[in-house]
Amino acid sequence: MEVLRWVIVLALFITSCLAETNATEDEGTSRCSAILGGANLAETHKALILYLNANESCTWTIERPENESIRIVFSHVQLDPEATCERENIKIFDGSSTNGPLLGEVCSKNDFVPVFESSSNTLTFQIVTDSVGIQRTIYIFYYYFSPGTAIPNCGGYLDTLEGSFTSPNYPNSHPELAYCVWHIHVEKGYKIQLNFKEIFLETDNNCRFDFIAIYDGSSTKSGLIGQVCGLGTPTLESSSNTLTVVLSTDYANSYRGFSASYNSVYTEDVNTTSLICASDKMRVIISKSYLESFNYNENNLQLNDPACRPEVTNVVEFAIPLDECGTVKKVEDHSITYTNIITFVVSPASAVITRQKHLQIVVKCEMEPNSTVEIMYLTEDDVIQQQIALGKYNTSVAFFESNSFENPVLESPYYVDLNQTLFVQVSLHTSDPNLVVFLDACRASPTSDFASPTYDLIKSGCSRDETCMVYPLFGHYGRFQFNAFKFLRSLSSVYLQCKVLICDSTDQQSRCNQGCLARRKRDVSLYKWKTDSIIGPIRLKRDRSAGGNSGLVHQTRAEEARSQPFSSLHLFSFVVLALNVVIVVIITVRHFVNQRTGYKYQKLQTFD
Repeated sequence: MEVLRWVIVLALFITSCLAETNATEDEGTSRCSAILGGANLAETHKALILYLNANESCTWTIERPENESIRIVFSHVQLDPEATCERENIKIFDGSSTNGPLLGEVCSKNDFVPVFESSSNTLTFQIVTDSVGIQRTIYIFYYYFSPGTAIPNCGGYLDTLEGSFTSPNYPNSHPELAYCVWHIHVEKGYKIQLNFKEIFLETDNNCRFDFIAIYDGSSTKSGLIGQVCGLGTPTLESSSNTLTVVLSTDYANSYRGFSASYNSVYTEDVNTTSLICASDKMRVIISKSYLESFNYNENNLQLNDPACRPEVTNVVEFAIPLDECGTVKKVEDHSITYTNIITFVVSPASAVITRQKHLQIVVKCEMEPNSTVEIMYLTEDDVIQQQIALGKYNTSVAFFESNSFENPVLESPYYVDLNQTLFVQVSLHTSDPNLVVFLDACRASPTSDFASPTYDLIKSGCSRDETCMVYPLFGHYGRFQFNAFKFLRSLSSVYLQCKVLICDSTDQQSRCNQGCLARRKRDVSLYKWKTDSIIGPIRLKRDRSAGGNSGLVHQTRAEEARSQPFSSLHLFSFVVLALNVVIVVIITVRHFVNQRTGYKYQKLQTFD
């Protein structure tokens, strides 16, 4: 009975220790709990402040019963500045668990304000910290929105050399729960100066609530130039010809917003003139100092069509369309040239004499194999100067949802079913309406470098696959369809590479009008206008699952089971095992003691 009493006491002690361990671990994971920074009654939005310590691993799921998407903004992230992204990070997943598609990753090395959007009504984010003992702080703001709705004048694309834009409703209060993105894109060779005439947003030292983020590039993943809020009139400058501006607002304290303008500054060295030929226009850059050396200015310049005027920044630029402004097109021996003339008009027509030099710039672009060659003749009192540069046709290739070719497929990789019909379009981006695109060859490969093996879909303009159908010539578009397949003994990815020819539509003897040639009469490698387009990868579909309930849920991950509290089953199993060990030990000890007591010491006999 004494032994049994000790066994019961020991079992109670072990159970108590396990319960204490369970409570301690619960308290440890509670450090991942969020402090609500504000929420309305309908819970269309929430603000959370997360305080994290070392060795944390937390997973949260945001769920909404309605058919709405979720936008989450990490407007202030203070993690371990010395930690690598592998050791300490925030991962955001599209769906109700960490098994969903990864939307992105945030760490101390990121140079942008992280903003993510779900494709449905659930979104999950996971936070992992390293062992360094410092306090981490993360401010999160999320809200629900309908993808089909839009705020007027909230974002857009600006492609002129100078312009202006404002926040929605300016100078009145900006809207709540707004996320507006403006993309500014000017011609190559320029950088952008952005001038804020006024900023009037909610003030915060870390700009956590309402803010403007300016990125040095074409997207919100480009390098962050600045995150501003409160009051001010800052001026910022890009390093290239693209700039992205974001306005993000929360649910309270709406003020006037902002008003901004921008202008372009040409960064290349131009002593006199420069010419750039593209597939849709000719760009002529003229130095202001060069004009001033002849006592000219931009008002003295005109093209064949005087109505076409230049853009003036720190240089003078003519952007001359290939089919407008008096541009002359000439087709000869399967070669196409575009020519225009810039004339210096210095005196009224009634004038009889002039003491200024008469200048004329003859601009000429000639298409060459797989490229374009730019030639510009500058005449200065019968003195001719020549400049030559190289360029390429601007083509692109995309998948479309159907044979109407109206809705392009935006996802990449493109997940398809085996034997599914795929629709492909190669597009030529040019202002010349009298050009056509001809699909000369298209081949597939399991790798992006198109090393062996490869498979021909189209060759010499002819279909080589039984499911491949090439559409008739259709202006700037080359189209075909085929059924999806995969390569044997290779990965499931498939890449496509298409070689296209570009012809003048009025040339009846061109290769484009000859169509399929089973036996080629002309060596296409010598043909004048040829270019390549690549797209991929295509991959076979995989099962995806999602689901969840309403609200913000703190999840327990399977892979975190080692750091999570014991379940009741684990506790019961552990207690039974401990009792068995104790009983075995007691029985063994008693058996040993009884065995020892069974022996009697006897006095050894002595023999005399």
